[in-house]
Amino acid sequence: MPDAHAIPVERARAAFLEACALDVTTPKPGNVSTRSPGHGMQAAQFLASADASLDALFARGARVGQRILDAVTRTRAAVGCNTNLGIVLLVAPLAAALDEAGDQPMSAQAWRAAAGDVLSRLDVEDARLAYRAIALANPGGLGDAPEQSVHAPPTIGLRDAMRLASERDSIARQYANGFADLFDTGLAAYREASAQAHEAAPETANEIAMLNVFLAFLGGWPDSHIVRKHGLALAQSVTLVAREEHARWRQTPLAARRPASDPQLDAWDAELKARAINPGTSADLAVATLFIARCIEGRG
Repeated sequence: MPDAHAIPVERARAAFLEACALDVTTPKPGNVSTRSPGHGMQAAQFLASADASLDALFARGARVGQRILDAVTRTRAAVGCNTNLGIVLLVAPLAAALDEAGDQPMSAQAWRAAAGDVLSRLDVEDARLAYRAIALANPGGLGDAPEQSVHAPPTIGLRDAMRLASERDSIARQYANGFADLFDTGLAAYREASAQAHEAAPETANEIAMLNVFLAFLGGWPDSHIVRKHGLALAQSVTLVAREEHARWRQTPLAARRPASDPQLDAWDAELKARAINPGTSADLAVATLFIARCIEGRG
């Protein structure tokens, strides 16, 4: 990726919308796409959610908790369901870090450090606002927790609350580990795909990058959303299939490696949706990774 440069808010906003658009224009097994609706949702709802949450996520000077609550509130008003809670939870601290950096050059390493600083300062008020957002979004399979449940007022800061959930939730783990999965696993998969597909048409290269990142996450560890709704054993079985499909797809010649025309991935997508299995957390992590990548390389 290019040397460090400042990331203007206009570029960050455009990168966010592009990443959210790629989420649904790229067919990903089990996820909603423009080619394949599912789980009672359509691609248009995800695009509307990105537009609705944009101003809140990139509000100048806003605390992280307020960005989260305002983004979820506006999304709920626009589409009436939870389409982007995970994306909002991931992007809000990243956007706050860019906001604080201003005109300073931002490499991946610098952004990671800046986001870690933002996370270290999250307080009880951030937790209170984020809890309200989570309750409003009402994600499937949320249930309750033994400590700092979202169904009761928090008594610790948002990062500390996320640490308590980090063993069972991959979004919470990013708050605990400083977005390590995004900056390590996610960007590595993005760079691999970009290097291989640099001669492909831009639209195809973008979709190859998105699918490669998604499968890297889905094949890396059990998807939190699947675990919450269906249990760990089923989530682990999906992870094993993802590893096999990812390996097969990566070995496919580039000329034939099209996310929109892979019969095996299409069949797996249909099977997952028929069983109401949605790898939503892996998709959220992929969107946040694409957002970071687009900002850093100056696209968007």
